Amino acid sequence: MKRKFLSVAIFLLFAGLLFGQNARKIKFTEYDLPNGLHVILHVDRSTPIVAVTVSYHVGSKNEDPNRTGFAHFFEHLMFEGSKYIKREQYFKIVQSAGGTLNANTSWDRTFYYEVLPSNQLKLGLWLESERMLHLKIDSLGVETQRKVVKEERKQRFDNQPYGSVLEQTFKHAYKVHPYRWLPIGSVQYIDKAKLNEFINFYKTYYVPNNATLSISGDINVDQAKKWINEYFASIPRGTRKMNRPTVIEPPQKAEVKDTVYDNIHLPLVLEAYHIPAETSKEYYAIDMLTTLLSGGRSSRIYKELVDKQQKALQAGSFPLALEDPGLFLTFAIANAGVNPSELETLIDKEIQKVKTEPIPDKEFQKLQNQIKNRLVTSYSTDLGIAEALSDFHVFYHNTNLINTEIQKYMKVTKENIQNVAKKYLNKYNSVVLYYLPKSAKK
Repeated sequence: MKRKFLSVAIFLLFAGLLFGQNARKIKFTEYDLPNGLHVILHVDRSTPIVAVTVSYHVGSKNEDPNRTGFAHFFEHLMFEGSKYIKREQYFKIVQSAGGTLNANTSWDRTFYYEVLPSNQLKLGLWLESERMLHLKIDSLGVETQRKVVKEERKQRFDNQPYGSVLEQTFKHAYKVHPYRWLPIGSVQYIDKAKLNEFINFYKTYYVPNNATLSISGDINVDQAKKWINEYFASIPRGTRKMNRPTVIEPPQKAEVKDTVYDNIHLPLVLEAYHIPAETSKEYYAIDMLTTLLSGGRSSRIYKELVDKQQKALQAGSFPLALEDPGLFLTFAIANAGVNPSELETLIDKEIQKVKTEPIPDKEFQKLQNQIKNRLVTSYSTDLGIAEALSDFHVFYHNTNLINTEIQKYMKVTKENIQNVAKKYLNKYNSVVLYYLPKSAKK
């Protein structure tokens, strides 16, 4: 018994330390170079490392509908080499310096990073400036990456069980907005694209006035500014017109329901609901609603469908936070012999409970603690801080939101969570997909 109390005491102490860290203000310096590059610098001397990141405000929604997949293609192409970096050397340079690197693409932006020993900051800046100014785009690099991207699509989407779920969901949910295709894009369009099309896309979007350089780690701010000026100030400002979609997806007025037959053994049910953009004041309540329904094994949907009813092998929900109105997704994978309609009914029942029954105080307190813990954890690394600072600037035009976001979550009431459930989680606002084994097709 004493051990139990001791464990609880240790947990509470640890949790208190974690949550207490959230009060630690993340200080940063930000400014613009004359060419439009936005710079954010955060000093963290806790470890001798530095995260050098560049975010370009271009994602799949900025693409030509007949040339989808370009932003993701550049996620790969930007590692091909430059005027002064030989092909296949980018990774080797970073790794030989003791660092790691990667990139990711979304509907709204493309993000590149290197995490290096802090004495290699200058190297990271040079590497990022090289691909911003001198990226090598030639036939060999393009053809190499065509093969890489097509293989990635095969592995992650085409040949993966349930791999087409997101693609099918967004295709059914959007009719006019460019969110109707995924960042992975279409193989046929990547195959059709000519070399000059890739060059034009690069010259349009991968320019300093469409980029944010965010650095977090063991740095000297004055020295960092000198090196940033040395490597980036001379890069010309982009002058080409960028595609910034203004189209608004019309409100959905009736449920969209479809069946997809896939190379799977167990059925999956997915419900997608249209929700406002991530910058909406309602989004904090929507995010907390997600955690309430599916934040871990003790969440409502998991407990009911997986543990109690044993109708699902896995279940959950998550909102896709996007620059324009996105989607709230709820899903369940059926246990053997369970009819998909049973899962849909159980999911709908849990959603209805949120709408009609008050959230107990104890559950709400747990929900707030989960949010606090998640935010503290996400800012526990220099890479996490650099990425958050960049995203808050790009999408919210408020970099300091990194310090005030927790307050916005804590202002969300139980009633706010109920209200967003009532407002958005309605059948007429949903896409419902049944994923069934191909053997079930008649």
